[in-house]
Amino acid sequence: MRRTLILLLLAACNRGAPATSNDPEGLGAGGGTGHERAVATRRASGAGVVPGIHPATAWDIGANPYTGNKDAIAAGRGLFVSMNCAGCHSGYAGGGMGPSLRDSLWIHGGSDAQVYASIAEGRANGMPAWGAMLPPDQIWRIVAYLRTLGTDAEPDPPPDATIFMRHKP
Repeated sequence: MRRTLILLLLAACNRGAPATSNDPEGLGAGGGTGHERAVATRRASGAGVVPGIHPATAWDIGANPYTGNKDAIAAGRGLFVSMNCAGCHSGYAGGGMGPSLRDSLWIHGGSDAQVYASIAEGRANGMPAWGAMLPPDQIWRIVAYLRTLGTDAEPDPPPDATIFMRHKP
């Protein structure tokens, strides 16, 4: 009985509009942010990269508004550090447990939208999903920062970039 009551209460909690087959998240006409609507659309389609985690669909959100913005790039570097991205990708994103983010080899695609999706949704075998913890603008700042790696625009370049070159026999 108690379990049924809890399930009924949880089912009744939504964003203020009843859920329908056309509005599975109960966002209502024009309700929710663009990010929330995109997630709801993907959930309705049943799509997902990692079972149980539904993508944020960066390509539905739009282009990176922070491309080339020095303040946003610096903030992206700060987020990279504060969210402990360096724990897997190393302090200068040269790779470690996670892949290098300094080169052009992107396993899940290297466009801004694909990098956004990798951060927001996570990837199987190690990359956690940050979309529930970071709002879209912060994810876009991280993407803007990652785009500067290995370029003259990089805000905090490593003292010797050759340490990140892949070993070639």
